[in-house]
Amino acid sequence: MAKWMVSARKADFNAISEKFHIDPVIARIIRNRDIVGDENIERFLYGTPAELHDPFLLQDVEKAAEILRGKIEEGSSIRIIGDYDIDGVCATYILYAGLSHLGAVVDAVIPHRIHDGYGLNDHLIKEAWEAGTDTIVTCDNGIAAGEQIAYARSLGMTVIVTDHHEVPYEIREDKSRMECLPQADAVIDPKREECKYPFDGICGAVVAYKFLQVLSVSCGEKRVPGTDALLQELLAFAAFATVGDVMELVDENRIIVRYGLRQIACTANCGLRALVAANGLQDKRLTAYHIGFVLGPCLNATGRLDTADRALCLFRTTEEAEAAVIAGELKVLNDNRKDMTLQGTQAAMEMIEARGMEKDKVLVIYLPECHESLAGIIAGRVRERYCKPTFVLTLAEDGVKGSGRSIDAYSMYEKMSECKELYTKYGGHKLAAGVSMPEANVEPFRIYLNEHCGLTEEDFEETVHIDVPMPMSYVTAEFVKQLSVLEPFGNGNAKPVFAQKNIRLLNGRILGRNSNVGKYRVEDEGGRQYEMMYFGNLEVWHDFLTENFGQRACESLYKGGYGSRTDIRIHVIYYPEVDVYQGRERLQMIMQDYAPGDGCS
Repeated sequence: MAKWMVSARKADFNAISEKFHIDPVIARIIRNRDIVGDENIERFLYGTPAELHDPFLLQDVEKAAEILRGKIEEGSSIRIIGDYDIDGVCATYILYAGLSHLGAVVDAVIPHRIHDGYGLNDHLIKEAWEAGTDTIVTCDNGIAAGEQIAYARSLGMTVIVTDHHEVPYEIREDKSRMECLPQADAVIDPKREECKYPFDGICGAVVAYKFLQVLSVSCGEKRVPGTDALLQELLAFAAFATVGDVMELVDENRIIVRYGLRQIACTANCGLRALVAANGLQDKRLTAYHIGFVLGPCLNATGRLDTADRALCLFRTTEEAEAAVIAGELKVLNDNRKDMTLQGTQAAMEMIEARGMEKDKVLVIYLPECHESLAGIIAGRVRERYCKPTFVLTLAEDGVKGSGRSIDAYSMYEKMSECKELYTKYGGHKLAAGVSMPEANVEPFRIYLNEHCGLTEEDFEETVHIDVPMPMSYVTAEFVKQLSVLEPFGNGNAKPVFAQKNIRLLNGRILGRNSNVGKYRVEDEGGRQYEMMYFGNLEVWHDFLTENFGQRACESLYKGGYGSRTDIRIHVIYYPEVDVYQGRERLQMIMQDYAPGDGCS
């Protein structure tokens, strides 16, 4: 079971509460997020787009803007080459919409995941050259495409890189790093060593957005009216990509997502509206959750199982009927992707158990029959189950391809860089990576990573951080409403969780189309009763109940009616919500984790 830890950072919570007109518990949660000082608290709670970092601080951004402004004035042909995931599609659309508005002769290409692979390749460059392209602009890729960019330059093309991934490097004899930048005409990447941009945690779409801001200044609002309005509209896509690419929702990302969500809700883009409607969200208050787990996966699904060009077409179309058709297709693809992911995850778990791989500190799972586009999702599911760095590899057209998902204690990209001679291609960052290699290198790859991982048993222990030990009786509808000032929630700003000891389970029901949701009536030690939902793994939950309270107690939990009671007492970590059903509001607690109550064996 996970280790529970209570956050215990100190501050004058009552003073913060009075100054910013928030509940003292909210003040404590803010302190737990390491937000200190009046200015930082103010920005966390009420930051606006005016407080976003200056895009002119990005290395090479003015140089790139001057190059493109000249190309636009000359009427030169410009081709954007993006990527097939959420970030790549949104970044491509941002640049395409912006350059089109500024009068450029521009088209856009999204590589096919299977036929082209990630980022630039010689085939895409040759196609661009044969089409008469003068300038290539990459987005969400290019920083690791040194050879391909050299090839484009040899053909006489201009290349501008916009990316956010780690810069490739070599280790000198003195163990210091030497960046290996591609020899493009301009390279915009906040992770460059000499870049003075104050926050390098932005996604590729935000880099593209910042570049467009600078380019629009270079071209001038007076010469191209409506640019400011376009930039406001495109903030929706920058926010969409920030959540979809699982960027940390801190610093300016928090502001981008907060205001971008508002822009999505009132977007003029008929494709984005159609995607929201296809998923039944048109009348709901959109949150980062909806992007990360409902809308975003629809974009990813088309890049995984079909071609991400469909997602780009969705955003580019101005026809409502066409948008509705494409959005519906994307949703169907995502539903199919879910089924395929479940099958692949089960196959991975079976392999781990059958081969005794759970003893490995870094899991390398080779599933030749798995669709290569699902490797990253399956790796993420396995990592969640075992709390270990995980790679899932599949057999592709030109060898083995795969994706990895890591844990906080293991920098995946750095460790992979130690044995890069095993790969034909690789890239990524601390928590996620992609790799291609000959099939013969799969086992040497697994052996090397495990022998040099540097991980200890403590690194694999999952820790749940409790913001505040708080009785459920403290929760009111007004308190839940105040929790919304902490949004958007996601990576780097998780939903706050609370804990209460010795909650008694009275009775329960199993709900959901797949019988995968538990609904319970619970009671605290003061006799107050609450509704509690659980959306986690019911099989593991029932094993816990049986092990600690017996099979009969577990069965009786679901047999009784509304007034029945059991003797099951547990400690719970929970999050409160207000459920709205047929116009009526009611409080409910969402159980996040559980442990045996006092007196249990």
